[in-house]
Amino acid sequence: MPPAGGSTAYVPNNLVWAILTTLFCCLPLGIVSIVYASQVDGKRAAGDVAGAREAARKAGLWAMWSALAGPILIALWFFLFGGLAVLGSLAGAH
Repeated sequence: MPPAGGSTAYVPNNLVWAILTTLFCCLPLGIVSIVYASQVDGKRAAGDVAGAREAARKAGLWAMWSALAGPILIALWFFLFGGLAVLGSLAGAH
């Protein structure tokens, strides 16, 4: 039985990944991913399968960038501020 809207094409919306990366990785990039993921089902239901696939692709890319940016930003934070704390404690030891 075809879904509502008459289109039989299945297009994953990547909404779960978008939400998870927003919550646990990088908020601004994750929000962009959620916006694209929320467009997928509406476009597919309207018969715009190509547009739905493009929105799903963009949602996945933004979720991936968010997932990569989170650990990189955390590592930079610890490198910059953790390194400054170590240097400060070394300077105070002399």
